[in-house]
Amino acid sequence: MAKVTRDDVARLAGTSTAVVSYVINNGPRPVAPATRERVLAAIKELGYRPDRVAQAMASRRTDLIGLIVPDARQPFFAEMAHAVEQAASERGKMVLVGNSDYIGEREVHYLRAFLGMRVSGLILVSHALNDLAAAEIDAWDARVVLLHERPEAMDDVAVVMDDLGGAQTAVSHLLEHGYDYVACVGGTAQTPAVGDPVSDHVEGWRRAMAEAGISTEGRLFEAPYNRYDAYQVGLEILSGPRRPPAIFCSTDDQAIGVLRAARELRIDVPGELAVAGFDDIKEAALADPPLTTVASDRSAMARAAVDLVLDDGLRVAGSRKERLKVFPSKLVRRRSCGCE
Repeated sequence: MAKVTRDDVARLAGTSTAVVSYVINNGPRPVAPATRERVLAAIKELGYRPDRVAQAMASRRTDLIGLIVPDARQPFFAEMAHAVEQAASERGKMVLVGNSDYIGEREVHYLRAFLGMRVSGLILVSHALNDLAAAEIDAWDARVVLLHERPEAMDDVAVVMDDLGGAQTAVSHLLEHGYDYVACVGGTAQTPAVGDPVSDHVEGWRRAMAEAGISTEGRLFEAPYNRYDAYQVGLEILSGPRRPPAIFCSTDDQAIGVLRAARELRIDVPGELAVAGFDDIKEAALADPPLTTVASDRSAMARAAVDLVLDDGLRVAGSRKERLKVFPSKLVRRRSCGCE
């Protein structure tokens, strides 16, 4: 059976092949509704399937969006990747996902691979973008949108949430329950001091404590972002002679690990210990007890990132602040902080 071509569709629809192309690609020129219907009907009748490889070679762009995340096994990044995929699908695009594993060399590897595949754009969740990765992006003159984090090494358009304000609100809420102080489980020694959400969460904790006139000295603990390592850190904190009355964790995954440690040590939450997290992953509502946390509209953030990375006017002039889209944060009160 002969392969159906774009010429066949054009003949049946009574149009030019250019018009067929405009319909298939949604542009660059508009097509009258009646003509569009004829083309779509011809495509359906003939069973025409566009040759995506040929289209990519002609336009030097594919229908792909590259997405690089630190670790898609972590619930927050898994949920964010899913939201990006859904938003991209609404725009007729597919998503390629790469995991950097918080390693700069792997991030550069995926940058080169995705940009070499002529993706339509790249959405980057970078833990600590190095100079080599930034140079790679500049060399390709790529459309890049930073999501969730905005490293100091890059001035590209970014979509983030109010991490600092959200953390400050959560810690202030814990203090309003009457706890003497709130300890903080932050990141690790490798966590960037600037441009990283966890650093902002720690700064929000510091500000809330300072506003209440409470010292933070000796009350900040390092932990990786996952629940398994945070569980071990939680055991150490809660087994010590100076067990804190409340703990704010920089991620929900860390908080879930701390809750597990408290349960193992038979410490009642929230009777003897209050816990709050950040991110509002789906598991937060199913934690034991349900976890108080800070939420953001991940679907809206993902849609904004996809829209920006596909926008021809992405590289607009303007200050760093003007190229930053900040989504508000919202405190979600649940039983782990003492709220019923």
